[in-house]
Formats: sequence, structure tokens, C-alpha cells
Amino acid sequence: MKSEDKKFEEMSFEKAVARLEEIVSEMESGTADLDAMVKSFEEGQKLVKLCTAKLSSIERKVELLTKGENGKVEAQPFDEDLKS
Repeated sequence: MKSEDKKFEEMSFEKAVARLEEIVSEMESGTADLDAMVKSFEEGQKLVKLCTAKLSSIERKVELLTKGENGKVEAQPFDEDLKS
């Protein structure tokens, strides 16, 4: 595994999003040359993939504990409509 790939795997979701925001700002400024823009785009693609994977993993883990009709605590999938 490349050290760059390992760097991405160990990055937190928050740091990945912050880096994506930096990349977008740099690209929107228009000051970078074409080679730098391509490199930034490639890094951004890796970060998007990382964030998507982390969100998918978290989505699978998120469950709400609720009491069922029989009084037992049951795990139920997170229902987006119940968010406050």
C-alpha cells in the first residue's frame, strides 16, 4: 500500500471534508496551473471516495434503541424522517 493511500485511510471524515473545501477554494481561485489543478482534482476524487465510504459505514451502524410493544429494547434502523 502506498503511503499516500494510507494517509487517506487514516484521515478522519472531518479532516477530509476540510481538505476538500481547501481544494475547492484553490480551484475556484483560478491561480493554479493546469498540472496543479489536475493533481488537486485527483486528490479531491480520493477524498470524496473516502467520505462516501465513511458515511456508508456509519449509516449501516446507526440504529435507534427503542422499546417495542412488548417492553423489550429493540434495535431499529435509523429513520431519516424521525430526525428533529
